[in-house]
Amino acid sequence: TENDLLIEEYEMLRNRVNWQPFSRRQSRTALQNSLFVLCARRKDGTPVGMGRIVGDGATVCYVQDLIVLPECRRMHVGTELMHRLEAFVQGDETMRLCLMCALGREAFYESCGFLARPTSELGPGMIRWLKAEK
Repeated sequence: TENDLLIEEYEMLRNRVNWQPFSRRQSRTALQNSLFVLCARRKDGTPVGMGRIVGDGATVCYVQDLIVLPECRRMHVGTELMHRLEAFVQGDETMRLCLMCALGREAFYESCGFLARPTSELGPGMIRWLKAEK
């Protein structure tokens, strides 16, 4: 389903894969500010996976929070999510589609056409966690 993921569902999916928890405000803002949110659901409506697109929508977009519950992996849920996320971004102009890969998931993203960095032309991706000041 598109753009209908509830905050509670987002938090549940992140929690089930042991990702960094965020405040309710952060979760709400993250979903609201996404360009596109995609959710894979069981027939009963229960979420089993999700992904979202963030970015400027013109020159660069990022796949963010691609999650598939452990019991639903190797069932092509992640691949289908990636195809639909890419289709949302694909257009008539060149667009960079980037992501930060979770450790151990490199082969999956390479199978989706992503290039691991660094390369001879591109430096490594980098991250910095900014902690709240007390």
